[in-house]
Amino acid sequence: MSSDYSPPDDPLDVVHADHEIVVVAKPAGLLSVPGKGPELADCLLSRIQVAFPQALLVHRLDRDTSGIIVFGLTPHAQRHLGLQFEKRQVRKSYVARISGCPAERSGQIDLPLGVDWPNRPRQHVDHENGRAALTDYKVVSARDGEARVRLMPQTGRSHQLRVHMLAIGHPILGDPLYAEGAARDYPRLMLHSEELRLRHPDGGRGMKFRKKAPF
Repeated sequence: MSSDYSPPDDPLDVVHADHEIVVVAKPAGLLSVPGKGPELADCLLSRIQVAFPQALLVHRLDRDTSGIIVFGLTPHAQRHLGLQFEKRQVRKSYVARISGCPAERSGQIDLPLGVDWPNRPRQHVDHENGRAALTDYKVVSARDGEARVRLMPQTGRSHQLRVHMLAIGHPILGDPLYAEGAARDYPRLMLHSEELRLRHPDGGRGMKFRKKAPF
């Protein structure tokens, strides 16, 4: 990955900031955290820390996925948000464009996932050693051999949405790891974190952050 890493130079897109949290929209192609080696040092966390030096990592998005991501601005906020993710109290909603269209207009994908060791960083369905992974999906529209779907992961496994959609025969368009042929030939991975619902670390009030998909 390092040889072809050329992250976009989009300005920081701050959706919300207060005394405890900062929410930003990550562009596709930018790592959430530094990779191994100086050539992979440029990442969303380092860019945010220029404007918010105290920013702390809570969760991450894949390099090729765009959209909403939250950082803590205090150790308390980081712990509070981290527990919400751990206990599956955060509600995440993604938009994706996929190859083909599922026969069922909505449903749940329940397939355990694990590392595909010979082909890292790929993940795969692993019924023997994989960790439980659940994704709810809903078809928004379909035409011209593709569909627009809303994906609501109930767990947070690595590459979960990408592998789950591949597993049911509908890879996400533009996916450099899991799509093949024409489905892969897109300018970017067509996956976007559109909405995040969580409780604010100061007082626990429910908050919703949203950023419309750019595709």
